[in-house]
Amino acid sequence: MKIRIKNNELRYRLTRSEVAAFELEGLVKERVQIGDSPLTYILQRTAEAKMSASFKNNIITVLMPEAIADEWTGTERVGFETDMDGLHLLVEKDFTCLDNVTEDQSDNYPNPLADNNYEHKN
Repeated sequence: MKIRIKNNELRYRLTRSEVAAFELEGLVKERVQIGDSPLTYILQRTAEAKMSASFKNNIITVLMPEAIADEWTGTERVGFETDMDGLHLLVEKDFTCLDNVTEDQSDNYPNPLADNNYEHKN
């Protein structure tokens, strides 16, 4: 699971196997060690009605309602987003990049633009 934080936006991107694990277990968790302090980020299924996020004890938790989770994991839907007190939340499936990158993308979803003769412009 990738995390992107920019200004007041928090975005999670999940590979195929991570989406499958979330569908089965209702939870995906990653951790990065930054010096002496780990940062943990979690996507968790919830009975709550709205998608939300919290940050406590170096843990970012995004809660995804069951109905949204079921639609997201069981269909071709790319993602869901919401605004929460000025914070924009986005959870989406991770597509392969169209540019050459060094990271392993074998578990990513096929990019729908790959067949459109995409040409990257610098």
